[in-house]
Amino acid sequence: MPNARSNRPARVPAPKLKLALALALGLGLAGCGGMPENTTLYSVKQPVVERTNMVLDVNTTASGLPISEQQRLNGWFETMDLRYGDRIAIENPTQNPAVTTAVRDLAARYGLMISDTAPVTPGYVQPGQARVVISRSSASVPGCPDWSAKSDMNYTNGTSPNFGCAVNSNIAAMVADPQDLLEGKKGSGETVIATSNKAISTYREMDPTGKGGLKEAGASGSGGGGN
Repeated sequence: MPNARSNRPARVPAPKLKLALALALGLGLAGCGGMPENTTLYSVKQPVVERTNMVLDVNTTASGLPISEQQRLNGWFETMDLRYGDRIAIENPTQNPAVTTAVRDLAARYGLMISDTAPVTPGYVQPGQARVVISRSSASVPGCPDWSAKSDMNYTNGTSPNFGCAVNSNIAAMVADPQDLLEGKKGSGETVIATSNKAISTYREMDPTGKGGLKEAGASGSGGGGN
């Protein structure tokens, strides 16, 4: 009588069974990787304001700032592209009011005023000199765009890491004075051309990224992503 074929499944050796279970568990965990973790409706990508101080030491006299130094200071202002949002301060060890007046008159040509307090800068002001400081702020949103969440599963119903990149990056690029993002500015009831036209001019000069956002024309960094 021929041998009957057994219907029982073949037994898998223990080492191979452990390997199969480990692979299945690893694939399951890999599918969960990259899931959004932000369970709120607040964007974790917020504008960051950075401030840079640029200094120029000028020679002074008892009568104030010589014509040659005024010309050098004005040339420096032009080279630094002095503009709305910049803050100018003077470190004047001798407290000579004529020096302050000369710098104030030059800054007024660019529509800027002199700050009351100068920021701390490295080095010392030599005798017979005064230090003019330009403080310039810039705003950006680091880490945008962010497409790091590649998982199709979203068990916590979290928002995408890229959420808010487009809006916040465009706000950071178009705000006339980045310092306003930190402390705001009280309105005077009058329209300031430098403020009102900044958003329009920036929008005209920016290029689409192809990802739902904008970037500055000619800039290599990205300016935003999807909402």
